[in-house]
Amino acid sequence: MRTNNNNTFSMIADYEGDVTELFKGGVDGEVPILATRNLILFPTVVSPILIGRPASLSLVNALKDNQDRVFAVFAQKDANVDNPTKDDLYEYGVFAKILRVLEMPGPGNNITIIVQGLGRCTLESLKKTRPYLKGIVTIAPEEIPGENDAEFNTAVEDLKTVGLDFIKKNEDIPDEAQFALQNISNPIVMLNFICSSMPFDLKEKVLLLAENSLKERIMKMLRILHREMKFQEIKQSIRSKTREDLDEQQREYFLQQQIRNIKEELGNGEGSPERKELIEKANGKKWPEDIQATFFKELDKLDLLNPQGPEFSVQLTYLQTMVNLPWGEYTADDLNLQRAQKVLDKDHYGMEKVKERILEYMAVLSLRGDLKSPIICLYGPPGVGKTSLGKSIAEAMKRKYVRVSLGGMHDESEIRGHRRTYIGAMPGRIIKAIQKADSSNPVFILDEIDKVTQNTINGDPSSALLEVLDPEQNNAFHDNYLDVDYDLSKVLFIATANDLNTIPRPLLDRMEIIEVSGYITEEKYEIAKRHLIPKEKENTGLDTEKHLAFNKASIEKIIEQYTRESGVRQLEKQINKSLRKLAFMKAKDGALPYEKITPNEIEGLLGKPPFYRDIYQGNAYAGVVTGLAWTSVGGEILFIETSLSKGKGAKLTLTGNLGDVMKESAVLALEYVKAHADSLKIDYRIFDHWNIHIHVPEGATPKDGPSAGITIATSIASALTQRKVRKNTAMTGEITLRGKVLPVGGIKEKILAAKRAGITDILMCKDNKKDIEEIPEIYLKGVSFHYVENVQDVWHFALTDEVVDNPVSFVIEEDKK
Repeated sequence: MRTNNNNTFSMIADYEGDVTELFKGGVDGEVPILATRNLILFPTVVSPILIGRPASLSLVNALKDNQDRVFAVFAQKDANVDNPTKDDLYEYGVFAKILRVLEMPGPGNNITIIVQGLGRCTLESLKKTRPYLKGIVTIAPEEIPGENDAEFNTAVEDLKTVGLDFIKKNEDIPDEAQFALQNISNPIVMLNFICSSMPFDLKEKVLLLAENSLKERIMKMLRILHREMKFQEIKQSIRSKTREDLDEQQREYFLQQQIRNIKEELGNGEGSPERKELIEKANGKKWPEDIQATFFKELDKLDLLNPQGPEFSVQLTYLQTMVNLPWGEYTADDLNLQRAQKVLDKDHYGMEKVKERILEYMAVLSLRGDLKSPIICLYGPPGVGKTSLGKSIAEAMKRKYVRVSLGGMHDESEIRGHRRTYIGAMPGRIIKAIQKADSSNPVFILDEIDKVTQNTINGDPSSALLEVLDPEQNNAFHDNYLDVDYDLSKVLFIATANDLNTIPRPLLDRMEIIEVSGYITEEKYEIAKRHLIPKEKENTGLDTEKHLAFNKASIEKIIEQYTRESGVRQLEKQINKSLRKLAFMKAKDGALPYEKITPNEIEGLLGKPPFYRDIYQGNAYAGVVTGLAWTSVGGEILFIETSLSKGKGAKLTLTGNLGDVMKESAVLALEYVKAHADSLKIDYRIFDHWNIHIHVPEGATPKDGPSAGITIATSIASALTQRKVRKNTAMTGEITLRGKVLPVGGIKEKILAAKRAGITDILMCKDNKKDIEEIPEIYLKGVSFHYVENVQDVWHFALTDEVVDNPVSFVIEEDKK
């Protein structure tokens, strides 16, 4: 290992004489070889070499008693090799002799030798490796320029000037090197000294040593020195700038330290409880680096504010908001599908589509391990359990649950927050709900999203929701108060709505729409039996009365005669009312008057029923046909009545509070009957002498829709032919001008309404068969379905050959004459 110590430079400076004599110190043949690490020895140069390897120590011990004996020094290509071979050594080396041996203090047998470089040589082969290396070497003569070579002498002067300048600028080279270089008079010694001593790359030094011509060697050396001077200037510039930055940083540090000391004296230093609490919470956060940097930057601003000023509390509130948010904190999902199914079924009856979608999400999440949460919108009538379903989903997945009511929201800032420049600024309701949940993946209910006010003077809240409910954007939701991005991509958003028509189209497009239809009587019965009655018994203090129960008939009576709704809110109120009456009786008399609540007791508890269900009225009258209708509170049967009266003819009267679509269906039906009067054996002259009146009872109730088309056509045909309609038959379907029957919706509700009314046969379009197949078999029992393609199929089944009693006579006056 080479070292630059004072002795080396002194010995080089003291050397005078004819250096060409040194080049004659070596001979061809076998000589001892010293392998060096990271050291290239040049001719004429005196250099220390640290000896540590056993082989090298053996060589020194053999030569120290005969220091005039010459050996060769070759550098290793790889300094990590302990036992080098010929291939591990560079080709060119230098003959050398030992000038002095120095025993080094400390553990081990390390010694340092001072050697004098002689002439160059090349390594031909290695003969021995023990006890030290021996090899065959050949003298490599050098081309030495003459004393009067002006180019060489000029290059030497330039080399000396540049070398001295380089040593001055390089802080890593000791000052003794500059003194040594100034005192070297021989150009060859100076050249080799610079080649050996300057901190250049080892491979470049090998190339310099391999150069036979000293003139070429000095030219290469000058190119390297000029390049290194450029690097040194760049390094000095960087150091100067760095030193200036450090000086400025030190100045700022001392000023900040003084500020801290003053604040500590005032009781608001680093030891203040607020700052300690903030730092303690911040150190436990899993937030991104940019968020962390923003937090500590804002924390530093807190130190510059007067604790008595209003800005201090504003800044402190902001920092507390940031540190209390659950950055990167998630609750572990329970993805057990069987357990989730049980939880959802326990809390809610029906709602199969919603439950199926949630279970699908959990299944995919269990397979992938990571998934963007869907944005689901549940829409349907009030009281069907859309909001409460969110709690069940959270329980099924073991997630936190939060809810934000959007009804009547008119300010965009309630979603995105207020900027901190405003007095009383606070984050939006989204961020506040996340903070309340203390988790970044809660089940988040956005209730009544269809009732958000749009385009107000305070902005458009529905447009602000676009960022929240877009899976491609909500991973970087920007709240104006926080002024940093927050990841909402793991939040399971579930929006609820009653009417999709009031939701802006871009917002609707971002959500997955799932319809939650109203409950039918059978479903309401199950809900009341499983959930509402036990809950209300507990609310009224009757849960201890184990034998108190409603029978099935009494529950159905409450559903059908005391409520008219699609959900179960009114049903819950009526059950609560009946139980309150019983609780009053028990408190008054000390005991319940009865334990089994039957339909007879219901009227005593709730009074006379305000609603009645229609029942089938028979087929004794011509022109009266039973139709099926869908309403928001379930299915209903309705009666289409057609009567004829003498007149000028060609007059159609429609009554019963009908909508435009239903009126058009009546016109279509009449035109079709006129066009096919022959198939019904109707005298076409009847239309010129008889007026037709179509009426749908319950005129106070608005009615509309195309599904009564075949019912009206059958009613008109029955009235004109005076034929009876098949008994216990109902129908639903739209018609075209050609008489084709089209499918309609609400099939499940219509079928159940027909069953309750005693209907046994239902006619509908054959394309509705797929809807029948999706309905559970229990709801279809006792009803036969007849699928038709056109009105002729309807008449063929529905119109019997039997004429009603006391039929209308359609004798034309012309026939009497």
